[in-house]
Amino acid sequence: MKVLMVCLGNICRSPLAHGILQSRIDQFKLPWIVDSAGTGGWHSGESPDYRAILEARKHGVDISQQSARQIKLADFTNFDLILAMDTQNFNDIRSLTQNQDEKNKVKMIMNFSFPEKNVPVPDPYYDGRFSVVFEMLEEAIDKLVLQYAGIEV
Repeated sequence: MKVLMVCLGNICRSPLAHGILQSRIDQFKLPWIVDSAGTGGWHSGESPDYRAILEARKHGVDISQQSARQIKLADFTNFDLILAMDTQNFNDIRSLTQNQDEKNKVKMIMNFSFPEKNVPVPDPYYDGRFSVVFEMLEEAIDKLVLQYAGIEV
């Protein structure tokens, strides 16, 4: 399984989600690949926000080596699941799809915690709520691992 986490700039939410899922992949030796991207490219090549790095580190997750990038058309071929952090990301990602199969790969990440509710992951860039975001993402990712790998975290 190949999973792509996507937020707006790929420096806060999606790097955290990427790091959390990578830690589960490592912990359970899952044959999965995870990456992250942003719908916008203005942070391409940058490291995650230092506050995201610090929050992840508090939980034993290292995201410091990640590098921001923008989502590209090849991602729809290369990934099985593309997870959006909020409704705007979801709509922006789906606007890039070229067929129904690609559209079906795009999902809201919090629907793993709250099915069909389309709960957004708030962007902590301005309000600094990185701990809340980490907890939300961790819960959703643990449910994703349960659903797709049958492993309860």
